[in-house]
Amino acid sequence: MYDFDKIIERSGTNAYKLDLREKYFGTDDLLPLWVADMDFAAPPEIQESIMARARHEVYGYTIRKEEFTGAIVDWCAYKHQWTIKDEWIEYSPGVVPALAFSVLAFSNPGDGVIINTPVYPPFYSVIGGNKRKVLKNGLLNKDGRYEIDFYLLEEQAKLETTKIYMLCSPHNPVGRVWTKEELLKIHAICSKYNVLVLADEIHSDLALFNHKHIPFASVSEEAAQNSISFMAPSKTFNIAGFSTSYVVTANKDLLEAYRQMQNNLQLHMGHLFSGVALTSAYNKGRSWLNELTSYLENNILFIENYLKDKLPELEFFRPEATYLIWINFKNWKMNQKQLKEFLAFNAKVGLNDGLSFGSEGRGYMRMNVASPKITIEKALNQIAEAYNKL
Repeated sequence: MYDFDKIIERSGTNAYKLDLREKYFGTDDLLPLWVADMDFAAPPEIQESIMARARHEVYGYTIRKEEFTGAIVDWCAYKHQWTIKDEWIEYSPGVVPALAFSVLAFSNPGDGVIINTPVYPPFYSVIGGNKRKVLKNGLLNKDGRYEIDFYLLEEQAKLETTKIYMLCSPHNPVGRVWTKEELLKIHAICSKYNVLVLADEIHSDLALFNHKHIPFASVSEEAAQNSISFMAPSKTFNIAGFSTSYVVTANKDLLEAYRQMQNNLQLHMGHLFSGVALTSAYNKGRSWLNELTSYLENNILFIENYLKDKLPELEFFRPEATYLIWINFKNWKMNQKQLKEFLAFNAKVGLNDGLSFGSEGRGYMRMNVASPKITIEKALNQIAEAYNKL
């Protein structure tokens, strides 16, 4: 049994989640439930592997041997029933950097890149920051459950300048696990118009409530040839401080073009502990992840019941994956500035501003629920008490 109720003091560790509160919210006097890392200790098996390597006195340049790709192959088979090969895998310094490298490698300035909005904010910057055009394919909100607008997707894909569809799977922040039927529709449209699929699957190991993540590339051999998958154990095992990401594609030409771009930017080396962290996570972290998944599900159910009882104006779609919930605050009739200030200064709780995910996020906030239950309960109590004082 692992202790997910343990309160771990993160002050003094240069934690993004804590040390940027003043800059992001205008105050550091709040509970930080925003940045997507967890407040849980990493699995002890990973800690032990890292410390064992750290005890060696030399920290020189490092390489990744067969155990690195072997651990990935084994994990994809175990967790996703997806059979891949060592030679389909390339290290990357992070999922977002890898997406940026791919935008540079597979499109030209002015080309269009489709994204499903609202979506993880860096999707906008890796496109716009590299002088490509963001094509917003707004998700259709069906009573809180979001679906892809396939009619619009085809209209966007058929444009001559559209080169890439950047798929967030599972989706952050709306928590959808795309079905095989949905993935096949995406493939049919993108292959028809020669649009490359970049599948960000960083949250793939965190499917909840008996939902099953399906890797995009696994739906057909043709999909595997027209896609690159971006994965990492970082979200799964709370090791985002290490560079443990990688890309997977069965298409040799795509892999070589990706690798060439990464090498040209001199970002292919990685560091000493990235391989150690990944291999120990995938080889030894299975029981820890099973317990984590149950704990996250219980936190989400607790929040559901709490809101129904004490804050019935607030609602969210129960996520099918991730430890993030997308809360609809529209019934409070506050504008976004008022909502942000109320949560930060009255409730003293730090959530992600829904507008940072796109205009569709107006009236929403994203909450990270990967904290001890007592922390989640404290945050909810602070929100309820502050609201009752209005």
